[in-house]
Amino acid sequence: MKIHEYQGKEILRKFGVTVPRGIPCFSVEEAVKAAETLGGPVWVVKAQIHAGGRGKGGGVKVAKSLDQVKEYATAIMGMQLVTHQTGPEGQKVRRLLIEDGADIKKELYVSFVTDRLSQRVVLMASSEGGMDIEEVAEKHPELIHKVIIDPATGLTDADADSIAAKIGIPAASVVDARKNLQGLYKAYWETDASLAEINPLILTGDGKVIALDAKFNFDANALFRHPEIVAMRDLDEEDPAEIEASKFDLAYISLDGNIGCLVNGAGLAMATMDTIKLFGGEPANFLDVGGGATTEKVTEAFKLMLKNPNLKAILVNIFGGIMRCDVIAEGVIAASKAVSLSVPLVVRMKGTNEDLGKKMLAESGLPIIAADTMEEAAQKVVAAANGK
Repeated sequence: MKIHEYQGKEILRKFGVTVPRGIPCFSVEEAVKAAETLGGPVWVVKAQIHAGGRGKGGGVKVAKSLDQVKEYATAIMGMQLVTHQTGPEGQKVRRLLIEDGADIKKELYVSFVTDRLSQRVVLMASSEGGMDIEEVAEKHPELIHKVIIDPATGLTDADADSIAAKIGIPAASVVDARKNLQGLYKAYWETDASLAEINPLILTGDGKVIALDAKFNFDANALFRHPEIVAMRDLDEEDPAEIEASKFDLAYISLDGNIGCLVNGAGLAMATMDTIKLFGGEPANFLDVGGGATTEKVTEAFKLMLKNPNLKAILVNIFGGIMRCDVIAEGVIAASKAVSLSVPLVVRMKGTNEDLGKKMLAESGLPIIAADTMEEAAQKVVAAANGK
């Protein structure tokens, strides 16, 4: 789950991280009133969407008068903001953040992420913060500094001070930087975040360290512990199909292809998509029905896939371990009849009650294309999608 910048800054404030004064707004009128409340002489008008690169896309403007605040707010509110993270379709701006201007001397980058290799939290920081941090990471990896954190001790003073020095924070500002880094770590840890990022973390002309941005991603499996974070969810920023899928405990992600995939298990789902691409096809979705797929879940999965106007064929690929093949077969048959399936359906099953499941499909009277191997299934569904 993601949240907006202004919501992230609310969290940062609670953990002692210094952030500029700012007011979220939902209309141009509210934006002008917010600027009046903050007082001048400089304000920043910032689009609030769940994507980075807003500045390059025209979603961040510096205003030096109330008239400019109104002008920029009018231009940004409601715009279809396109960034490198939104894709070509962009994301509609429905919220703004009006914030105090800042005296930026230097832009830095800091984040905490979960490193699955070391199974620890890692602090990453760079002296080259700002809009092009991805390019810095790619072309100048030596400028990205890392600290692997022991969960028993958290981010120590020594590690925080060392990182601060490496990214160019002067000695007089190290204590301030330490407070902000440790506050960010606590925010990450105590909210069950999977990412907590400040880009940029700035050094001001008078030596203060301030979080000028805030990005949080949260582990969805831990949200039951954080109702206050769940309340920050903005459904307008999410794919409607993915929202619908979550109601039925389906792991669903929309993609750009035309072959629907219904698979049990995330690893098998990834392998299925890879195999489809290997034979020249393009997956329309990632869909993991999990180990406890019911007829209702399979039916809803079919409905979700069929809402995609580009869909040309569906591949059901099931390994019957915890999930029995006959149960999946029953679900596929019921779902196919319930939705009046109008695209070719390829089914491959292996595992528990495999023969029974295949028998049920064969006797269903439905035009189901059977496959025995991953390779055969992928080849058949790609051919079906191409009208062959």
